[in-house]
Amino acid sequence: MLLVYENCLQEVTIIIKWVIQLVYKLLLTFNATSLILVVYFIKGQNHFYCLGKFPIWVSYIVCMLIPVLTTGMSLLLKNFLSYDSIEKTPLDIEQANNSFLPSYLGYFFVALSVPTTETLWFIYFILFVFTFCSQAMYFNPIFLIFGYQFYNMTTADNIKIFLISRKQIKTTKELVFPMLKRINNFTFIDVEKTKEDNDESCDG
Repeated sequence: MLLVYENCLQEVTIIIKWVIQLVYKLLLTFNATSLILVVYFIKGQNHFYCLGKFPIWVSYIVCMLIPVLTTGMSLLLKNFLSYDSIEKTPLDIEQANNSFLPSYLGYFFVALSVPTTETLWFIYFILFVFTFCSQAMYFNPIFLIFGYQFYNMTTADNIKIFLISRKQIKTTKELVFPMLKRINNFTFIDVEKTKEDNDESCDG
């Protein structure tokens, strides 16, 4: 009986982890693609009905804050992901911030050229699906506001992974990552505190 209970508990744990990872990926995808909705909202001079008594720019600010808040939420949810680590010095690492910017800025042109709301939702659905299925879902410029950087890294086992970290990495010398959260098999977010974080904690 105890064995059956343990097996059921293990299966429930696996399902919960899978659901959390799915929700996290969906949230990351929304964060990465929401700019197209924000730009279209502002282009159409729309406003939130509940803010109708305020100037229209108040609705614009609220609209722009939504992706920021959901990005902050995704950073909180990372605590529910499973731990991992990279204890061997990687073969190579390079910053990936600039490589994603051209495609991300393309969202502006898409939002500005879409004629109707129905067309927007159709295009956004296609974009959402393709972004969810690609590594691009993990690039979100708002992460930069929170101090995170994006890196393409080749591990000591010659495996290419995508890393999100607050560290300013310039060399692979003695570089290890003892505290990572696994988003998928090839994407990780570094949760180890940086020197600046530790200094702030000491000052506090």
